[in-house]
Amino acid sequence: MRAALLMFGSAMAFGLMAIAIRYSTRYVPTQEVAFFRNSFGLLALLPMLLRPGHAPLRTQQLPRYLLRSAIGLASMLCGFWALGHLPLSQAISLSYSTPLFVTIAAALWLGEMVRVRRWAAVIAGFIGVLVIVRPGSHGFQAGSLIAVMAAMLSALVSIQIKQLTRVDSPDTVVFYTYVFWVPLSLLPALFVWVWPSGIAWAYLLATGIMGTIGQLLWTRALRLGEVSALTPISFTQLPLVVVLGWLLFDETLDRWTILGAAIILASNAYIAHREAVVARRAARAAR
Repeated sequence: MRAALLMFGSAMAFGLMAIAIRYSTRYVPTQEVAFFRNSFGLLALLPMLLRPGHAPLRTQQLPRYLLRSAIGLASMLCGFWALGHLPLSQAISLSYSTPLFVTIAAALWLGEMVRVRRWAAVIAGFIGVLVIVRPGSHGFQAGSLIAVMAAMLSALVSIQIKQLTRVDSPDTVVFYTYVFWVPLSLLPALFVWVWPSGIAWAYLLATGIMGTIGQLLWTRALRLGEVSALTPISFTQLPLVVVLGWLLFDETLDRWTILGAAIILASNAYIAHREAVVARRAARAAR
C-alpha cells in the first residue's frame, strides 16, 4: 500500500509538472524552462539529501553521470518542447512509449533475454504510437516526432540508471544528475535568455519542485514494490493531465489519441508483468 501511494503521488507530481511546463513556455523559451526546472529542483533536493544523518553522497562514476545527464537533458528539452507545443494528452501518451524503447535497449545494450511474448507487446506498443502520430495523414504533426525522440532518449537514461544504481544509491543518482544538469542546461538557455517576470517565476518554481518530488517518490516506490503492480498506477498521470488540459487550455481528446494511448498502456502493463515473472523465476532459481 505504501508503494502504491508513493507511485500515485509521483504520477500526480509529474502531471502537475507538465501543467507548469505548459504555462512556463508561454513566458520563456523551452531551454530556459529546463534550466530553471533543474535549478529549482536542485534547491528543493539539497535540504533532503544533506540533512544530518543522511548517508554520504560519494561516487566513483562521475564520467557516467556526465553522459547520463547529457542524454537526459536532450530528452528533457524534447519532452518540454512537446508539452509546450502539442496537445497535452498527445505529449503524455507518447511519453509512455519509453518502456518500449527500454526493452529494445536492454536487449541490445545489456544483453537481457527478451522472449517472443515481450517482443509482441513491444510491437503492439509501437502500433499504438503510430495510431497517435498517424504519419502520412492530415492529422500528422511533425512535432509529435520530437515527443517520440524524448521517449527514446529517456529509455537510454533508464538503462544508464540501472547501471548506476548497481553501485550508488537512488539518492546519489538523483543528486549527481541535478549537479550536472544545472550547468549543462544553462549553456543552451543563455542563447535564448529572456528574464522571467511576475507569475512566470511561480510556474518555473512549480516545475522544479513538482519534478523533484515526482522523482523522489518514484524511486522510493520502485524500491518498495514490484514494477508490474506499480506501472498501472503511474498511468493515472494521463487522466489528470487530460482533465486539466480540458479545464485550463480548452483541449479536446481525439479518438486516435485515446486508442493509441490504450494500446501503449496495455503493452506497458504486459511488459512490466512479464519482467516481474522473469525476475521471480530467476530469484527462485538462485536459491
